[in-house]
Order: sequence, then structure tokens, then C-alpha cells
Amino acid sequence: MLFSLIIPVFNRPDEVEELLESLTLQTYKDRYEIVIIEDGSSITCKEVVDSYSDKLNISYYFKANSGPGDSRNYGMKIAKGDYFIILDSDCIIPPHYLESVDLNLKKSYVDCFGGPDAALSSFSDVQKAINFSMTSFLTTGGVRGKSEKIEKFQPRSFNMGISKKAFESSEGFGHIHPGEDPDLSIRLWKLGFSTKLFSDSFVYHKRRIDWEKFHKQVNKFGKCRPILDLWHPEYKKVTFLFPSVFMIGLALSLFLLLLGYSVGIYLYILYFIIIFIVSGIQNRSFKIAAFSVVAVFIQFYGYGSGYLKSFLKVHILKEDPKKAFPELFFK
Repeated sequence: MLFSLIIPVFNRPDEVEELLESLTLQTYKDRYEIVIIEDGSSITCKEVVDSYSDKLNISYYFKANSGPGDSRNYGMKIAKGDYFIILDSDCIIPPHYLESVDLNLKKSYVDCFGGPDAALSSFSDVQKAINFSMTSFLTTGGVRGKSEKIEKFQPRSFNMGISKKAFESSEGFGHIHPGEDPDLSIRLWKLGFSTKLFSDSFVYHKRRIDWEKFHKQVNKFGKCRPILDLWHPEYKKVTFLFPSVFMIGLALSLFLLLLGYSVGIYLYILYFIIIFIVSGIQNRSFKIAAFSVVAVFIQFYGYGSGYLKSFLKVHILKEDPKKAFPELFFK
């Protein structure tokens, strides 16, 4: 089957160069195409793309800014392949990646797959700490990492594959962002398609991000979840409440500490000590371990507060999600 790699980009020519360079090192021998969609960038990557035109089967398209989901749909509509692989521009692709995807699909075909993300040694300490926070079994249960012990895997669009048939049946991504990934997975399930994790088909996800941007990102994730629960109530899970409960529990523990009750705060201290130890062992760095504690706190606080705000507006006050949170929707 012909793979089409769909890569939306917005003002990131440096990222695209790193990504394309990594694709020149693929061990996969069959033909595939790369489709770059410039989503209304003021700093385009066309020169970078042109410089790789003699090394890769690549095409470039510029369109008005309409968000990553719509740009991916745009790319899939014009792509020539019958299986689309969607990547973020801030990913670096290991040499075995396409070969791994091909082998997994031949062994156990599925119309939509997702792969995990990992960190390169060259990533900054903050990037490594955020990667730990986003992928560790201690925080997300490994859902974004390599855990297969979950009911149904929801692929994330930084590393995701979808057949042409599934794309045409579902009409691709919606206009919510973030949140377009789980929304698409659920709609595919409702149409009778299956999703699966290919645990060995990982990418290096660079996440060009700082603490402020990370908080903004996870806060949006939290705001999106009650909206998705409203659209797809049959797929609600109590685990979505955990970050909010975690932060409420922390606030309560601090209040009880003032009253002389210290058991609760000791449990939180123990949890963050475990985060420090596990990250320190995994990353072999005390500095990254300390940053991981910061990243986990920001992740829980950002997601938890966003979830509570969205739940109040969407489920209690019955506000229209698009009016309550216009920043989450592209027109």
C-alpha cells in the first residue's frame, strides 16, 4: 500500500528541516509520499521543502490558516496514498519508523493506529521533563506512552495513521483544537472502525515549549474533555476527573495542615518524591527529575482547572461550547 505522510506546519521551517532530514534516513524501501501543508504561515518552509525535492517524494501546499485539523483534512484530500500517516512538524522520525508501521499493518491490519512519543538525548531538560510528565504511567497511566493496558487506544495526531476508507467515512478531523484527536477516534469507533497502539512505531516528539506554553496547552486539554463528554456521553470515564480531584485534594490537604492534620500533605509529598525518583532513574539526571516534579504539578493544575471550568459552563450552566470557549474552535 502507498503511504502518504501528512504534515501540517505553521511558522516552523526549522522543525520541518529536522523532520525531513530524519525521513531521508528511513530503512523503509517502498515508495511513499510526503505532503506538507503550510497553514497560513508568515514564515514559510517552502525553501526547506524545495531543498529536499531531489531526496524525497515531496509536495508542498500553502493555504489560509484554519487550524491543524482542517489542514490535515486538506492534505488527506489531495494525497495520492491509500493510507495516511499524520505527523507533527516538531517530530523527528527514527530510521525504523515506516518499516515498523508497515510490518505492524501486515501483521494485524487496522484502519487507524497511533504510536507513542519519546525524547532524544539532544532535547532540552525541560523538554525531557515534559515528555516524562506526558507519557509516564505515574501521570497519564502511560496512555500517551507505551502502555497497551487500556480499553481502547485513542491515537494522537503527532503520530497517527488512518486509512483512506476511514478518513472518507468519518470526514476526518473536526474543528475543535485540541480535542480533535479523541473526537475522531470515537467517531471512528461509532462507524465500526478499530484503533490500535503500535508500541514500537514511536517518534521523537520535540515539543518546542516552555512552562507557560505547557500550562496553556494542558489547560486547553482540560477544557476540551467535558465538551467531548457532552458530544460522546457513552465514552465518559471517571478517570478524566482525576487531575481535578488531585488538585482539590492538595488544596484540602494544605488547609488541614493549618489545622494540625498532616497525613494528607505527607501523601502528596510521597507522590512527588516518587515522581522525582522515577524520572531521575529514567533520565539519569537530578535536574530533569526536579523539572519533572514541576511539569507534573503544572499538568495536573492546568488540566484540572480547565476541566472544572469547562464542566461548570458546559454541563451545569448548559452554555454552548463554541460560545463558552471560542479559543478552542477554528472556523
